[in-house]
Amino acid sequence: MTHRRRRLVASWTPTSYQNVPCEDTSDSHFTLRSFFYFLLLILYLAPKHFFQFGLILYQFISRSRTMDPFALKPNILKNILVRILSFGVLIFAVRFAYFVAIRGQSCVAGDDFCLFNVRRVSSVPVKSQKGIDYYSSVFQDLIAEGFLSPTSKSLCIVETQTGEEVHALKRIGVSESIGISKKASPPLILRGQAWNQPFKGNTFDFEFSSGLERLGSPVELGSEICRTLKPGGFLVVHKTAKDAYSLQSFLDLFNCLRLIRSRETDDPDSSTTIQEIVMKKESKERQHSPLDGDSGGKCSVRELRREIIRNAEPLIKQEPLKPWITLKRNIRNIKYLTSMVDISFKRKYVYVDVGARSYGSSIGSWFKKQYPKQNKTFEIYAIEADKAFHEEYKMKESVKLLPYAAWIRNETLFFEITRDPRKKNAVEKGRGMGRIHPVQSSISYVEDVDKVQGFDLAEWLKNVVSERDFVVMKMDVEGTEFHLMPRLIETGAICLIDEVFLECHYNRWQRCCPGQRSPKYQNTYDQCVDLFDSLRARGVLVHQWW
Repeated sequence: MTHRRRRLVASWTPTSYQNVPCEDTSDSHFTLRSFFYFLLLILYLAPKHFFQFGLILYQFISRSRTMDPFALKPNILKNILVRILSFGVLIFAVRFAYFVAIRGQSCVAGDDFCLFNVRRVSSVPVKSQKGIDYYSSVFQDLIAEGFLSPTSKSLCIVETQTGEEVHALKRIGVSESIGISKKASPPLILRGQAWNQPFKGNTFDFEFSSGLERLGSPVELGSEICRTLKPGGFLVVHKTAKDAYSLQSFLDLFNCLRLIRSRETDDPDSSTTIQEIVMKKESKERQHSPLDGDSGGKCSVRELRREIIRNAEPLIKQEPLKPWITLKRNIRNIKYLTSMVDISFKRKYVYVDVGARSYGSSIGSWFKKQYPKQNKTFEIYAIEADKAFHEEYKMKESVKLLPYAAWIRNETLFFEITRDPRKKNAVEKGRGMGRIHPVQSSISYVEDVDKVQGFDLAEWLKNVVSERDFVVMKMDVEGTEFHLMPRLIETGAICLIDEVFLECHYNRWQRCCPGQRSPKYQNTYDQCVDLFDSLRARGVLVHQWW
């Protein structure tokens, strides 16, 4: 008995032990990928326990190599426990993979991190049957007019996950229809942005949207639609703003599209009307020609601008006896352009303050607080030659200071600080108003003269903004407006400005001295009125400023 045991023990040498085939547990109901997901789950939920799990696994492996060989023989209880634990690992792995790979985003075929490649039935909640009925009727009319067909490969740019437009297309038989939105809802709606569509070029025969004005990035949006729409394809848009200015701004976004028609129609709730626009993609893109002075300052779409001017406040034609009161009160009557039209389809929004003086003079006190901006963010430029105000703008990160004098060409100028000679002491004098002259003046009330750099305002404006931008300008330049405005008209740069707030300086009646006019300016009030009239006649919306 003793001899037999010795032989048995002798037969279990370390080498022979390593060569003995052990039970294969690799098929214990979970794959390597499942085990990988389980490890990720532990690491994500409890990093501390992940390292403890690794330590236990290491101790188990180390102990298994030194334990009694007889203890390695499988038994029923051990097999049951291993299989139960393995099944639990599989359940956790599947659940983790489901939430990460499917609930988190769509499971893409061929993705190594997806456990399933399944075709899911849409779970998009239908917002209302009424909405689907409405769009079904819209698309049937478009089919009847030849803008859409059952074989058209169609894209709907939607704002929500309900996808009523896509449901409607499917209902009327346009089977190759898909939608994109910020949040995916497969299979009808994919994740994407209108200005960054996840499709190849020239993919769709038909594209539709009912909310482009709320999607942002209008210029990028126009370029992306031109990219994905096939030549000869149609873009149909429903937009809430129905003014002609908004329509023209919208059409300017698309170099590749030609307007087919625009009409008003009922909205889905039948509570108001909306504008339906149909455009067709041309084979060649239109090129925007740069501005020049050949048009004599008469801007394009003059009739559109004139309609806006007809709705603006009337000019004060009669010279006021107390202009410092009358013109200041007139600000209450101003009809801002942004209160009459929609500006959603502009590329960017720019405010230029020519003769800005201090930040609180007009930028902080008026434009920031009172000008209606339609929730748009404006780039702000302050043009001010007076060095006394430059330091303040260093702390205004939202304002770009141009520390030069706006002029009709690039040259060195004399900058004069004018003060009333009747004010004796420095405190009483305060900071006078700055004026520029190409040559030094000998006017008696000039005290401080400095040299500043003047720049061509018209050429600068043409380099900074385009016709696709929304530009507001305020000008208070102590009489230099009679030089700057003709230059803007001559170069065509005036057509880049959508709205102007102009203070015209003339030999007004003096507040201090009844019956006496100011000697600072030579122009009359009638000349100011002529300047305003000429600007409005050219399609420029200009307001009398104070």
